[in-house]
Amino acid sequence: MHFPRLDVARIRINPIRRGGSDRKFYRIYCSAEQMLILVKYDLEREENRHYVSIAKFLGRHGIRVPEIYFHDPDEGLIWLEDLGECDLYSYRHESWLVRRAFYESALDQIAALHALPESVCMEMKKHLPAEFNAALYLWEQNYFFKNCLGRYFKIDKANLAPLAALPALKEIAQRLASFPRVLVHRDFQSQNIMIRNGQIYLIDFQGMRPGLTEYDLASLLYDPYVDLTGAERAELIAYYRDRQRANGIADDGGFDLKLRLCAMQRLMQALGAYGFLGLVKGHKHFLEHVPAAMKSLRSVLAKIGNIQPLEKLLAQIG
Repeated sequence: MHFPRLDVARIRINPIRRGGSDRKFYRIYCSAEQMLILVKYDLEREENRHYVSIAKFLGRHGIRVPEIYFHDPDEGLIWLEDLGECDLYSYRHESWLVRRAFYESALDQIAALHALPESVCMEMKKHLPAEFNAALYLWEQNYFFKNCLGRYFKIDKANLAPLAALPALKEIAQRLASFPRVLVHRDFQSQNIMIRNGQIYLIDFQGMRPGLTEYDLASLLYDPYVDLTGAERAELIAYYRDRQRANGIADDGGFDLKLRLCAMQRLMQALGAYGFLGLVKGHKHFLEHVPAAMKSLRSVLAKIGNIQPLEKLLAQIG
């Protein structure tokens, strides 16, 4: 009905199993040269209903995302451009020389998002989830305690309660919430960065909201799906900061600390998600990434300080 030039008799539809999303994805083969993606989303989930508005906003401002062909909000259906199956994650075993170019291109895209002026971002406010504030940072921490330490590692509530109530964790949430915010992707990791014809595209941006640039950067640099060396991280940090300066964004002097604190938050959120998706939703493959994420979290916590009881527990459970 919406694509009358397509030969319906030749169409094939294959489901795509991707991530832990509650959305359903289908690749529609129209011909050897024509393919598109159909997304079916839950009408009850608020952020799903804003995907199209966010995609069009990003596209208007030169950030590469899939083109929207048609949206049926009553049925919760989106037809969009097929970017193929090649993401940044699929290059994880390539040499750093190959991967670095893709990482830098991804940072170009996210830096462009971070550089959008507040006046431009205001038009999207009604389409976005709640901004990163102290309550959201505390929610991420509690998500970790409940679903990773409690559900996955089976540590009882009596032992978790005093750790979750550590004053330092609340102080971190309040400190991060005190900094100025810009638009952030919120899930900027290797499986949400597609590569087509050498070009980087962003997907799964429906969680975009006002937050800290360092949160997106930490999501990529401490991505549990990919093992980056310290030297590789340092190169990417230097590259991103150069892009920020080129975009006229001044360094406020707190970059390194904010990056460490955001890395802690992001890893807690990811570990909470792995526990929830793996043990509640039945997506067991997410549990494979718990060891890598825990290793990174222990490394990050060692550089923060004032949270020794949590560090001690994480060292004990390995």
